[in-house]
Amino acid sequence: MTTRPQIIESITVPALSEKIRLQDAAPMLFKKIATKSGLKKAIKNKRVKIQGTVLQTGTYLYGGETIDLFENPLEQSKPVLDIPLDVLYEDTYFAVVHKPAGITVSGNKKWTLENALRHNLTPSTATDALVRPEPIHRLDHPTSGALLIGKTAEMVITLNKLFEEKQIEKTYMAVTQGICAMEGTIQTPIDLKQASTVFYKRASIPSPKYTVLNLTELHPATGRKHQLRKHLSEMKTPILGDKTYGIPGNILFGNGLYLHAYQLNFVHPITQKSIAVRATLPKKFSKLFPEQCELINKNV
Repeated sequence: MTTRPQIIESITVPALSEKIRLQDAAPMLFKKIATKSGLKKAIKNKRVKIQGTVLQTGTYLYGGETIDLFENPLEQSKPVLDIPLDVLYEDTYFAVVHKPAGITVSGNKKWTLENALRHNLTPSTATDALVRPEPIHRLDHPTSGALLIGKTAEMVITLNKLFEEKQIEKTYMAVTQGICAMEGTIQTPIDLKQASTVFYKRASIPSPKYTVLNLTELHPATGRKHQLRKHLSEMKTPILGDKTYGIPGNILFGNGLYLHAYQLNFVHPITQKSIAVRATLPKKFSKLFPEQCELINKNV
């Protein structure tokens, strides 16, 4: 038996001085839709109605109409993975989880971190709570570490804006191969777009196979695809285990990529308190740099 989609939110259009098309109305008519593109998708999927009549993007509003938003059957049917995640921070608005290496953040496949969020996070009590919490940024499949998750429609918009305005500072740790400077800034463009990465060498050890291995702290000032991996490869100090950008014939196989999203720093949009969330360095880092990793994990 097929269950009819339920109304998840109703709004009443305020008085208008002149008629306006639905697509030109406020970017977020409904609290449970995070973006204008999300509203258009809901209209396309016939989820926006007035007294049972499906609305179109060109439908005119005159003021006073009661518009209903129906649940998305596709969202309800998406899988929920019963796999444990380490939740580093959580409140009713957002969360930070520790993404394991070897899992994709989101996509059409079943085995994604996004599909495991509902099993690991407490449902938000906000009026614009999302049925499925939404990752705000991405980490590559082989990269581990701190990942920011929005739990309400408004917070997804707010956190995305903070990223766009560079108000969220990301700190990564990597193990790199080869001799490198103590610190510096890499500003090579990526895909013809400006890109900038600041690095600090925290420690080095000799390596018979790789000459030198470095424990490197990374601060990306921009967020281009594979930025850290590309920048370090161009500097002739690729990340250990990087099968894509590593040195041919000198790539470590079997232990994955030695790149970890260690810390997120930003101001909480609601409480205005400083947030600093850290994801403990993986054991494979500690095996190479035990003393340094212990100090870093203690935030010394």
